[in-house]
Amino acid sequence: MSLALQLARRGLGRTSPNPAVGAVIVKDGKIVGKGYHRAAGEPHAEVEAIRAAGSEARGAELFVTLEPCNHHGRTPPCVEAILDAGISKVWYGMDDPNPGVTGGGAKRLREAGVEAVGHVFEDRCRRLNEIYLLNITQRRPFVFLKLAMSLDGRIATRTGHSQWITSDASRRKVHRLRDRVSAIMVGVETVIADNPLLTTRLPGGRGRDPIRIIADSNLRTPVESSIFNQSSTAGVIIASRKDPPLDKKYKLESRGAKILRTSGVDRVDLRDMLNRLYQIGITSLLIEGGAGLAWGAFEAGVVDRCLFFYAPIIIGGSNAPSGVEGIGISKLDEAPRLAEVKAFRVGPDLLLDGKVSYPTPGLRLSQK
Repeated sequence: MSLALQLARRGLGRTSPNPAVGAVIVKDGKIVGKGYHRAAGEPHAEVEAIRAAGSEARGAELFVTLEPCNHHGRTPPCVEAILDAGISKVWYGMDDPNPGVTGGGAKRLREAGVEAVGHVFEDRCRRLNEIYLLNITQRRPFVFLKLAMSLDGRIATRTGHSQWITSDASRRKVHRLRDRVSAIMVGVETVIADNPLLTTRLPGGRGRDPIRIIADSNLRTPVESSIFNQSSTAGVIIASRKDPPLDKKYKLESRGAKILRTSGVDRVDLRDMLNRLYQIGITSLLIEGGAGLAWGAFEAGVVDRCLFFYAPIIIGGSNAPSGVEGIGISKLDEAPRLAEVKAFRVGPDLLLDGKVSYPTPGLRLSQK
């Protein structure tokens, strides 16, 4: 199952809206086939592994990170391929949360006389597919918040100088994440101040650009911004309030931007925005700044995982911007917290990676 998980990771960022799945076939203590789901519409992991095993699949055991499917989608049911191949036992990591799938695959296998054992390394399998799990259960994109800060939580000096706080190693890791998500988002202030490309730049020119999204209530995005990068095929979406200035809307649309008018009266309604983005196929979103947008996402309760990179420097200054600003909370029991936190060394920097846990249901982040 550990090998199946490693294989599944190869498909991360490429299988949307499907989960990332890996499979390994073992016979007489030897691996005879392995595979992973490469992209939506292509063979599932089980089918790839069965094809690789050939006749050796008969009487063998299958290890797969997700319960095999028993329904027709873009590809035939994996359960039928498993039965046709003569596999005798299936070990699977987690149930598929899709209401049309849950339990059906394992039940069908057992009815056909194949032993099916579930929940092997379940926690690791669920962590691997946290994006898919949230997509299915909440019908919105999974949201990462990435910040690069000094040890005292500053994202720039008092004069606005911010390139570069963290190391090359940290930036490479961020670009690998960009390569895996559907979209990347910043606030309009970041666009005006830094004029970022928001592209993926990995060694050898590798990497897939995510769709670029700007939170811009009043459509202040300059038409000459670098996000309108003709060398990139990724689109640009500018999320605004309900009734933005029409003259600015037409100018930005002439540059190729799609204007997404959310239900917010004075500012972008992030929850509405996420629902609309999910409807057009965006399953994951990386927020990279700025500080006001970061707070707005916490306030809306939509940040799912934080990736905070800390450089071993002290910036100081009461006027130096911090990673998260906005109005903030008034009581500590209202604070979003990180759970399952892990710390990693990335070059000279420290990365804190944690899942966001919000206050008890019923509490709201303070507005005053």
